[in-house]
Amino acid sequence: MTDRTADVVIVGGAVMGSSAACHLAQRTNFSGQVVVLEADPSYQTCASARSAASIRQQFSSEINIEISLYGISFLRDIGTNLAVSGEQPVIDLKEGGYLFLATPDKLAILEENHALQTKLGADIGLFDQGGLSNRYPWLTVDDLSGGCHGLSGEGWFDGYALLQAFRKKARSLGVDYVGERAEKIERTGADWCIHLSSGDRLSAPILVNTAGASGGAEICKQVGLSVPIHSRKRCVFTFECRETLPDFPLLIDPTGTYVRPEGAGFICGSAPAEDDDTDSSDFDVDYNLFEEHIWPTLAHRVSAFEAIKPGAAWAGHYDMNLFDHNAFVGPVPGIDGFYLALGFSGHGLQQAPAVGRGLSEIIISGGYETLDLSPLSIERLWSTTPLVERNVV
Repeated sequence: MTDRTADVVIVGGAVMGSSAACHLAQRTNFSGQVVVLEADPSYQTCASARSAASIRQQFSSEINIEISLYGISFLRDIGTNLAVSGEQPVIDLKEGGYLFLATPDKLAILEENHALQTKLGADIGLFDQGGLSNRYPWLTVDDLSGGCHGLSGEGWFDGYALLQAFRKKARSLGVDYVGERAEKIERTGADWCIHLSSGDRLSAPILVNTAGASGGAEICKQVGLSVPIHSRKRCVFTFECRETLPDFPLLIDPTGTYVRPEGAGFICGSAPAEDDDTDSSDFDVDYNLFEEHIWPTLAHRVSAFEAIKPGAAWAGHYDMNLFDHNAFVGPVPGIDGFYLALGFSGHGLQQAPAVGRGLSEIIISGGYETLDLSPLSIERLWSTTPLVERNVV
């Protein structure tokens, strides 16, 4: 057994932990040692690798819109932001836009959201039923009253490539990645002592929990914090379509079912029925969800999808915040040196650039220097004041 020390230990080395580590290492006013613990160095089961990997500004809360406005600017310039020794990462960003559709009962909400999004600088087009029919001739609009399409700044990308780009940049700046699990965490004086799966111990005054669905809630429990973070399974299905549908966006049906292009085909998914959406740690694909709900929904919305060839499918897990489906980010009052970036509920990849930057700011300077992330503080849980986000997909 060996003991070692660091200045900051980050538990969870996928996109959120690697973004935080990278931003810390890039700061000119910080020269400490950052260690990232990752129980699965292959990243085969992490959400970053299994996500549908997209980014949008079409949220209803100001903080989520601003986080993604920064996110798209970061992704557009990723070659410069995360280059290592002249080698620039490629994440295949495609700004195809989200297309949110609204039935008559939800049109007022869509219009209200659109007003806030455009006020903050998002490039979102608002269309009535006729506008939708003219712009998207393949779309069934009989039951719709309108829709919003991200004309720029929204789309999809390679989430695994983004994770690896953050990780490679962080390592080039001296961040140490350790492929072990944090088995036990305890306080020893001013430091956190992390007992590793190898039997070694690692101590640091700053501990950052970015462990996601696989262990984030358990780490909180070990330091005396209860959080409503649960591991919820989501399945992604692929298919091919006989017809060519050029410039197809990431379409969000009023039911919440989504579909977007992927290569020569499409990927799609939907949350299961509420009664079936229970805690899960397996990776079994629910093919009934596709056959009984997703495919019929998409075939109704896009008639070309009545004749498709189903392909591969996979499952992953969200670190779902059942309090309000938004992340807890930042320091935890009353637990010195403990920071959270947890409960992203499916939005982690697109929020990683802004959250990683914000964590580096508040850890080193004691406050947010660019975008104020305090609306995501865990204090809203204690005051039972949820951050209302209407556009949860």
